[in-house]
Amino acid sequence: MPFTKFTNLDFDQIKTSIKDYLRANSEFTDFDFEGSNFSILIDTLAYNSYITAFNSNMIVNESFLDSAILRKNVVSLAGNIGYNPRSISAAEAEISFSILFEDTSKSNLPQKVTLRPGLVATASAGDESYTFVIPESITVTPTETKTETGTILSTASFDAIKVYQGTFLESKFTYDGSLDQKFILNNPNVDTSSIRVFVNKTNISGDGIEYKKVDNIIDINSNSRIYIVREVEDEKYELKFGDGIFGKKLGEGTYDDGTEITVKYITTDGEDGNGANRFTFIGTVEDENSNVINGDIDGSITVITNTVSQNGNKIEPIDSVRYFAPITYSSQNRAVTSQDYEAIIKKLYPNTESVSIVGGEELDPPEFGNVIISIKPISGSYVSDFNKKQILSGLKKYTVSGINQQIIDLKLLYVELESNVYYNDSFVSESSQLKTNISNTLVTYSKSTDLNKFGGRFKYSKIQQIIDNVDRNAITSNITKVIIRRDLRTALNENAQYELCYGNQFHVNAGGKNIKSTGFKIFGNSSTVYLTDIPNKNLKTGKISIIKIVNDNEYETVVDSAGSVDYVKGEIQLFTVNITSTDKVSNIIEIQAVPESNDVVGLKDLYITLDAGKSKINMVRDIISSGDEVSGVKFIKDSFTSSYYNGKLTRK
Repeated sequence: MPFTKFTNLDFDQIKTSIKDYLRANSEFTDFDFEGSNFSILIDTLAYNSYITAFNSNMIVNESFLDSAILRKNVVSLAGNIGYNPRSISAAEAEISFSILFEDTSKSNLPQKVTLRPGLVATASAGDESYTFVIPESITVTPTETKTETGTILSTASFDAIKVYQGTFLESKFTYDGSLDQKFILNNPNVDTSSIRVFVNKTNISGDGIEYKKVDNIIDINSNSRIYIVREVEDEKYELKFGDGIFGKKLGEGTYDDGTEITVKYITTDGEDGNGANRFTFIGTVEDENSNVINGDIDGSITVITNTVSQNGNKIEPIDSVRYFAPITYSSQNRAVTSQDYEAIIKKLYPNTESVSIVGGEELDPPEFGNVIISIKPISGSYVSDFNKKQILSGLKKYTVSGINQQIIDLKLLYVELESNVYYNDSFVSESSQLKTNISNTLVTYSKSTDLNKFGGRFKYSKIQQIIDNVDRNAITSNITKVIIRRDLRTALNENAQYELCYGNQFHVNAGGKNIKSTGFKIFGNSSTVYLTDIPNKNLKTGKISIIKIVNDNEYETVVDSAGSVDYVKGEIQLFTVNITSTDKVSNIIEIQAVPESNDVVGLKDLYITLDAGKSKINMVRDIISSGDEVSGVKFIKDSFTSSYYNGKLTRK
C-alpha cells in the first residue's frame, strides 16, 4: 500500500499509515512493531511527518486572503488586488484662541504672528492627558487698538484651527540610486493621511518640492511628482517613488528634483484621543523675523473648544481587510452597486462602521436617479455636516453621471426587553447577583455583530437562550417581551411635521394604547402631553392623538387628530405641531410600539441596536422548581406572568 497522505494532521493516523506501508513489504508482513525497538524509529518518522504536514498546512493557509492569520500576509495579499488597509487615524478637534501683545511703540509689536508646526495644546480624554499638534505653520496678521493711555494692544487671533492628537515627527532619507533601497517609517502608529513628502537637491536649503500621495497610477505620467504608501511588517509604512515611467524618478540631474527626502507625519493614539474638550495652550509662536515671542505674551491664553476631539480610529483590523479588499477590487473605482458605495465610502471616511445604501426606486414614492446613504460612524451616532460634504465631494469622481447622492442622518431602531426570569433559589443565594449577571450578559450581546448594523436582525429565540444560559441550574425559564423604539428629534418652538418609520409591523390592540411616548409640551398648552393611538375598524391604520393624563388610566384629549399610524408598514406621521419642550434631554421624544413579530429587522436605512440600559429584568422565584408546591395552583395565582403588554397610556 503506497504511503500518500503526507498532509495528515493526526499523529496516530500517520503512525498507522507508516506501519501499513511497511507491512506491505513481505519482509515485515508479520512483524510486531510495538514489541520492538523499531517502534522508536516509527515514532520519529511519524513526528517528523506530523511537523511537516502542520507547516505545510499553515503555509498554504497563509497563501490565501480568507485563511491567512498573520497581518503582514493578509496585508500583502490585499495589496495584490490593489487594496491598501487604512492606518490608525488621529482624533481631530477644532479650537480657537487669541494672543495679546501690548506696547507703547508699534515698532515693538509683531506685524505677523506664526504658530509653529508641532505641539500646540494638551487636553484630557477620560483619565489620560494627550498632546495635540498641527502639521504645518499658521500665520495671522494681528489687529491693533489704542487705549486712552497710549498703549497699543495687538491681538493675534487663531480662529477655528484644526489640531490633531499625537506627536508631529520628521524623518529624512537620501536616495542612493539602488533598486533595493527602501524608505520605511520606523515609528509605529503613523496616521498615513498626515504624511507630507518633500524632495530637494543636496546642499539646497528648505524642504524642497512637495510630492503628492496617490492610491493608483491613473493619470500618472513620467513627470508626475507622486509617491505611494504601503503597509509593511509590524504595522510600519514604506514609501515608494516613481521609476521614470509611472511617476518622476529621484535623482540629482538637471531636470531632477533631488535625492534628499523629508517626510513629515503624525503618530497618534487613535480612538483613545476622542472626547478631549478642555485644551491648554503650549505651542510656540514667532514673529515675522522668526523670533520666538512666547516670552512676550501677556497673561495666559484661553483656548475655546469649538469641536471636541473626534474621528480617532484604530488601524484597520484583519477581518475588515478580508471583507473590504475583494469588494473594493470588484468596484474598480466606480460607484454603481451598493457594495461599490460601501467600499468607496469606507475609503473616503475611515470612521465608518456600517453603511446603508438605498436606491431611490425603492422609496415610497420612488425618487429615480437618487441614492440615499446612511452612515453609522465608529465613534458617535451622526456624521457632521462638514464630513458629509467631504464624502459627497469625494464620491463625485466615482459615480455615474446623472446619479445624485444624499447622505441622511442615522435612523436608530432600538429594541428593548422586559424579561421576567424565573429562578430556583436552591441554586442561588442572592437573586440580585443573578440579575446583575443577566444584565451584564445582555450588555455584551448588545455589542455583537448580530445587531449594530444596517440589515441586522434581533432574534427572539436567541435572546431567550442567552438569558437561560447565564445559569442553567438556577434559571428555570424566562418570559421576555419585546418593544421597538424610535427617538423623535424635535425642532423646538417651530411648526413642523414628523415621520418615524420602524420597518416592522406593529401589534394592534383594538382598544388602542399601542403607541406610547414620553412627555412633551406644545404651544398653547402648559400641561405635559403624550401620544396615543386609536385604531380604525380595519386594524391596519389608525389616528394619533395628543392627550394629557388626568388619573392613572384616564386621559383628556388635547388634539384629537394629531397624526396617523400605519400598523402594517410600521409608520407614524405627526401633522403640523409646535413642540415647546420635552421631558427627555436633547429635545427627544421616545416613541415605542410592540412588534407583531418578536424577530425584529433593521429594514433598509434603519440601524438596529439592543438598548440593554433601558431593558428591564424582573426576578421571579419559581415556587414549583423550588419545591414549595407541585400542583401549580399557587403558581398560577401568585407567580403568573403575562406574555403580553399592559394597557398603560404612557412610556416612562
